[in-house]
Amino acid sequence: MAKKKERQPFPRGFWVIWTTVAIDLIGFGIVLPILPQYAERFGAGAAVIGLLSATFSLAQLVFAPVWGKLSDRIGRKPIIILSLCGTAVGSLVTGFAGALWILFLGRIIDGISGASVSVAQAAVADISPARQRARYMGLIGAAFGVGFVAGPIIGSLAALVDPKAPFFVAA
Repeated sequence: MAKKKERQPFPRGFWVIWTTVAIDLIGFGIVLPILPQYAERFGAGAAVIGLLSATFSLAQLVFAPVWGKLSDRIGRKPIIILSLCGTAVGSLVTGFAGALWILFLGRIIDGISGASVSVAQAAVADISPARQRARYMGLIGAAFGVGFVAGPIIGSLAALVDPKAPFFVAA
């Protein structure tokens, strides 16, 4: 008779971390598909729209290690909260943008604040037993999937109301 695999309970706080990642990625998914069309309202062409997208990623690339190191010193939770608040501010700035440079500013703020996912992954590593770590990281990957499926649907519905609405919904 085959041995039944015993289910381990989820580590305390795992679902809070998972939900945080899902919400963050839903917000990202809300704005990503409509950003090019929104930027065109400010006279942006394809090259500028590409730079706008790259600006977010570059800011995130530069600041993620900073936030990671800081989370090692002061804890994961304060950095995740700060990151989510900064992301909300970046989305609001983008939504209220009246000029192209303000649109860039909003995306830069959003990119600088984009540490919640990497810090959340570190938090999962902190609370997971080594044997189960891959499983929990895989579930965090599923939160990405939720964000990238639900976000664009929510964003496209919000854009039907007003082109700025997705940024406010994401905030």
